[in-house]
Amino acid sequence: MLRGNWCAFTAMLLASAAPVATPAWAQADPVAEASALQAKGRAEEAYRLLKPLEDQRAGDPAFDYALGVAAIDTNRIGEALIALQRVLAVQPGHAPGRAELARAYAMMGDVDTARAEFNTVVGDPSIPDPVRQRFTGLVRQFDRQMAGGADEIGGFIDAEGGWDSNVNAATDETSIILPAFAFLGAARLTGPAVQRGEPFAQIQAGVSASTPLSRQTRLFGSVLANWRDNLQSRFVDQGSFTGSAGLAHTLGNRDVISVAVQGQEFLLDRKSYRTSLGFIARYTMAMPGETALSFSGEYFRLNFDNNPFADADRYGASITYAGRQIFAGLGGGREETLRPAADHLSHTFLSAQAGGEFAVTEKLSVLGGVGAEYRKHDGMDPLFLASREDLRIDASLGVRVRLTERLSLRPRVTYSRNESNLALYDYDRWTASAGLRLEF
Repeated sequence: MLRGNWCAFTAMLLASAAPVATPAWAQADPVAEASALQAKGRAEEAYRLLKPLEDQRAGDPAFDYALGVAAIDTNRIGEALIALQRVLAVQPGHAPGRAELARAYAMMGDVDTARAEFNTVVGDPSIPDPVRQRFTGLVRQFDRQMAGGADEIGGFIDAEGGWDSNVNAATDETSIILPAFAFLGAARLTGPAVQRGEPFAQIQAGVSASTPLSRQTRLFGSVLANWRDNLQSRFVDQGSFTGSAGLAHTLGNRDVISVAVQGQEFLLDRKSYRTSLGFIARYTMAMPGETALSFSGEYFRLNFDNNPFADADRYGASITYAGRQIFAGLGGGREETLRPAADHLSHTFLSAQAGGEFAVTEKLSVLGGVGAEYRKHDGMDPLFLASREDLRIDASLGVRVRLTERLSLRPRVTYSRNESNLALYDYDRWTASAGLRLEF
């Protein structure tokens, strides 16, 4: 945010510092050349031009100022602080140098020191009025940051339709042997027990908001709703409503600790099927290049409306990496039923996923992802007289076409394969769909 506000008047700051240079050799001096490169947005070239000369030129305010500016704009904040402090040691009234020093402190997260330095600069009569006005705006931004920042709210609406080859996630077998009733021969599968393909439509919408409680702590909350209508088979229509609220605290090193309470109501056949309530704790490490590494743990109580034997406690933990284009994660946990009679529903799970979005043009991106989850159940299934073991693979591929800044078109295809040692749960599934997404 600070870098973007700064670009508009960096050239004016450089100009205001120009009198420090010696006119007799200004045109041939690397400082003038570096300043010209800087004004064109070529900060890395300016830094590489000046850095080898630091041992000979350190202490020259014009040189140190140009080096400091180039170092800031190439994210070498420590070097910038040293160079700019040399400027002020020789010329305490060097307003552009003090302004750049304030920017360096702000980029390091030291908002208090940055604001104090900017206040000194704003009061300097030698600063041009346009620059002073922009400084005043930055001071107001610092005041908001010192109070914890501004309130934030955002959301999305996503409508999608297409074809699903297996809306009920069922096997394509027409008969199977049930060991518990083997003496009756093969059991014929009909109706909901056999896969069926048909068109579907779904809509999702969500809103999230946060407000500061202090400089480092924010209160946040979100609401997410989803509805999927299978146009011919109502019994597998699904919907969900999820709400969460929590606190996020930013540490001095910009890592974030958050704790949230979350509840969900899941609908099947347009009736309540399962409710869950629990909490999620997360630690997010800020990493170079606008990337992050998160560690999370969760606990949920699952209550099934019409099948209390399936009620369970669910525990999980995960590690997630998020970059500007890609993400990847590993997770695992345990779902433990509350009643011994349903022990065959208890299971341990391990999961992994990866994916990303890659820009092809300014308005076209390719999206893709792949995931896997392994589940190992405890007791024997009462029909198959064996412990269930599944491996599910999911993959997706699509494109995003940006129609406007907030509206995008997203055609995609997905494929799922669930391999199970119990034939009833062995299936595959693919979908092809297109949707519109509006973000606000």
